[in-house]
Amino acid sequence: MKVFLTGGRGMVGRAILSHPAARGVDIIAPTSADLDLIDRAAVMAAVASEAPDFIIHAAGRVGGIQANMAHPAAFLSENMEMGFNVVQAARAAGVPRLLNLGSSCMYPHDAPNPLRESSLGKGQLEPTNEGYALAKLAVARLCTFTGRERPDLSYKTVVPCNLYGPHDKFDPAVSHLVPAIIRKLHEAKVAGAGTAEIWGDGTARREFMFSGDLAAGLWSAVERFDALPDDMNMGLGHDYSINDYYHEAASVIGFDGAFTHDLTRPTGMKQKLLSVEAQTAFGWHPATSLREGIAQTYEYFLNTFERGAA
Repeated sequence: MKVFLTGGRGMVGRAILSHPAARGVDIIAPTSADLDLIDRAAVMAAVASEAPDFIIHAAGRVGGIQANMAHPAAFLSENMEMGFNVVQAARAAGVPRLLNLGSSCMYPHDAPNPLRESSLGKGQLEPTNEGYALAKLAVARLCTFTGRERPDLSYKTVVPCNLYGPHDKFDPAVSHLVPAIIRKLHEAKVAGAGTAEIWGDGTARREFMFSGDLAAGLWSAVERFDALPDDMNMGLGHDYSINDYYHEAASVIGFDGAFTHDLTRPTGMKQKLLSVEAQTAFGWHPATSLREGIAQTYEYFLNTFERGAA
């Protein structure tokens, strides 16, 4: 099987490539320097030339709440252009199967938890990441519409919960919650700080899955693609409070100071927990505990940080 993978240099892409299921698969994973996914003509030519059996679209502009709030237009336009170009190139080349990575940001901010796939596109999106969410939702719909118009093509979307892991981004300007916590608490420990600050009251709940688990789930989806619904969540099925993440990370890192709360800072949605009913019916579940995942991510951070590249 020949697989064309976008985003192979990102956290998820690297996890996909390093997973044991990738062995023996002919994987084409162009970097952004090799192929600009915003250049439609170049994407069309690359997909036509490679003629893959399968495409995994894992590329995108990603960032945490600060980055999304600061650059909503870029998150909307760049992610939509990338996704549309990849899907349309696949269709033009007759690629039979495509697995698109969505995001839990696609769900309406007031949808009932746990978030079920039937809620997609049925409400107002969370304002703090609306641009990114709109793009992801549009690309998922394009996949569904393509399958309706072309029964010979099967293009589906997996909607993962929030993710973390090795090769994550630890820059506070763009990082998500878990890597931001890891860096903050590491620096507090090194500085001998007696306290660390948490945005908001820490009671908001989030579901973060280890990137290696998602890679395992995606390879399972590739192997049993016909059993996959058009849109399927991939997550833990349970969540933790922001305070829980801080306390677990502190235990792993060895930070023994106290926590303070800045109630002037935004915390986003109070809860965002995915329903895993379809995932359970599909026959897959993640295996990495929160503590184990944070430990592996912290080890990667330490190695990278010590080289001055964190």
